[in-house]
Amino acid sequence: MFDNLVESSSHKDDLSRKGSFILVTTLVYGVLGLAFFVAGIYWYDAHLDTQALELTTLVAPVPVPQQAQPEKQDTAKPQKVEQNVDVRKELIADVTRTELVPKEVSAKASDIPPVRRGVTTVVGTESSNAAAPIAGPGNGTGIVAGPTKVNIADEPPPPPPPPPRAPISGGVLNGKAISLPHPPYPAIARTAHASGTVVVQVTIDENGKVISAHAVSGHPLLQGVAVAAAYGARFSPTKLSGQPVKVTGVITYNFVAQ
Repeated sequence: MFDNLVESSSHKDDLSRKGSFILVTTLVYGVLGLAFFVAGIYWYDAHLDTQALELTTLVAPVPVPQQAQPEKQDTAKPQKVEQNVDVRKELIADVTRTELVPKEVSAKASDIPPVRRGVTTVVGTESSNAAAPIAGPGNGTGIVAGPTKVNIADEPPPPPPPPPRAPISGGVLNGKAISLPHPPYPAIARTAHASGTVVVQVTIDENGKVISAHAVSGHPLLQGVAVAAAYGARFSPTKLSGQPVKVTGVITYNFVAQ
């Protein structure tokens, strides 16, 4: 059974051959990679001029000019009028100058003094006389600014209207009515045999119209129709000292059982 024997030998030679193959292959790949890398650098340098490159320029910010502040304008100070002339708020003619006719006449006296004859007068913000007046040009009038005019005051307002008078009492008003409707007899009152006198308190305005009415006595079933009839009554206006006034009084209605 041991006719064919296989003699095992060492694997040293096989491992040495495989190691040499791997080393050579690694060197070949390394050389090729290095060659491609160097070739890529040369190719990039050769085509550098044809590439579209964008040049970015850094620009310093533009300084914003400061706004010039507006110069403060000096407010015009009122100039003081020389003291050698008269100053008037308005030019008012003297009553002795009959040749100047005023536009309107007022019963209220003016608080502004009139223009003095023979003194130069100007219009200003206040009324004052000159310390050393000088004669003005032209006929001795002394007016150099604006025409002469008369101060015109507003007419007094009309007197206020008299206050409204309180209503006066007229008592029983049945005989004073120019129109006094008769109230109907209610069916419910007829059924209940209600009867008697109903007294209605009324207020009449200045035109003779009833503006308020309410029953003060009488059967409850008859008060409603009595008040409604009172609102339809009309009276002549009542005057006191020539002024129409309101009147208060009563209207009586007699109901007979049916």
